[in-house]
Amino acid sequence: MSYRILVDSCTDLTKDMRKNEHLKIIPLTLRIEDRVFVDNEEFNQKEFLKVMNENPTSPKSACPSPQDYLNEFDFDGDIYVVTISSALSGSNNSAELAKRLYLEEHPNKNIAIFDSRSASVGQTLITMKIEELIAKGYEFDEVILKINAFRSEMNTKFVLESLDNLRKSGRLSHLKALVANVLNIKPIMGGTPEGTIAKLEQARGIKKALISMANIIEKDIIKPKERILAIAHCNCYERALFIRDEILKRIPFKDYFIVDTAGVSSMYANEGGIIVAY
Repeated sequence: MSYRILVDSCTDLTKDMRKNEHLKIIPLTLRIEDRVFVDNEEFNQKEFLKVMNENPTSPKSACPSPQDYLNEFDFDGDIYVVTISSALSGSNNSAELAKRLYLEEHPNKNIAIFDSRSASVGQTLITMKIEELIAKGYEFDEVILKINAFRSEMNTKFVLESLDNLRKSGRLSHLKALVANVLNIKPIMGGTPEGTIAKLEQARGIKKALISMANIIEKDIIKPKERILAIAHCNCYERALFIRDEILKRIPFKDYFIVDTAGVSSMYANEGGIIVAY
């Protein structure tokens, strides 16, 4: 079966997935004052984090244009698109507009746009599930139904080392960020069913926060033996190993993988951030 999966660059892929001929990454761009970083294979995480953390202004991202998606639709096969949550970026809107424009001239084309209602490795899990279903022989419409069901049961959670980006962007007051930093308070955050972000708990110190997140996952996991644990880290591999061990000693996932964050996820998570999806 001929198919192509387009993912925006908020999707944190494994090295093997980046080599997959069926996958195509649609990059976002990141801006820190007059510096522009394209979130593609040439993205330099170390340089980006250095510039971001030295700059007092909030980094900004620009989503792909509809044309960026349109350029990839002219393909002899089914098209599947996975985007970051529409509540966090305009990437999904761009993909939907591109689909409408393309179908005006090619009404019989199969194009499915999935709002992940997540980010990072949440998008990765959806992408992997699409490939799994296609490999099992499911038709286009069946894949859509099963991915929507899979998405409704998927969860995404994260712990941040630093609240600076939330403060810079105006999502957290300077006083709250200062108090949190002074008291070493780390929030445990989670995605909502609508694709927004909510605070679940908080803990003093990163280790306690990660353990708290593992405990939360243990309580809300559904059918773990059928699910993959996905972990993304922003330049903190040892921390990713720690949360992996804490989760796996509680929950019998069928498999797991760990990836470093690409550009957009590095911007959101900042250095030391951990994102988990399952």
